[in-house]
Amino acid sequence: MDGLKTVTADTVADYYKPYGEYGDGSYEPGDIIEVYDLKHRLRCIIRATKVYTIEFGKIPEEVWRGEAFSSAEEFRECHIRCLPHLDLHDSFEFVTLHFELVEVIAREVAS
Repeated sequence: MDGLKTVTADTVADYYKPYGEYGDGSYEPGDIIEVYDLKHRLRCIIRATKVYTIEFGKIPEEVWRGEAFSSAEEFRECHIRCLPHLDLHDSFEFVTLHFELVEVIAREVAS
């Protein structure tokens, strides 16, 4: 919510998978998205601006910078640590969702 992160990446399989009561997966540019924390509290509203597929071995600068990493290598290292159950080879595909912050609902939420 501080504006540093403007991109998120997910596996192709997970990006298109339905979630929750209303989510059908696969946001498109222009979609307005409510963002909830792990305790299901609404934290902010974002607008999707671009969606496209990338290969793990060719991370574009706008993606690694948008995910708030200092390099493509840092992006790869983090995703390998966070997704140890996947074989993240160079041609493995991710879907990137680029977004802009529309509204902050709650920066700090009491526990």
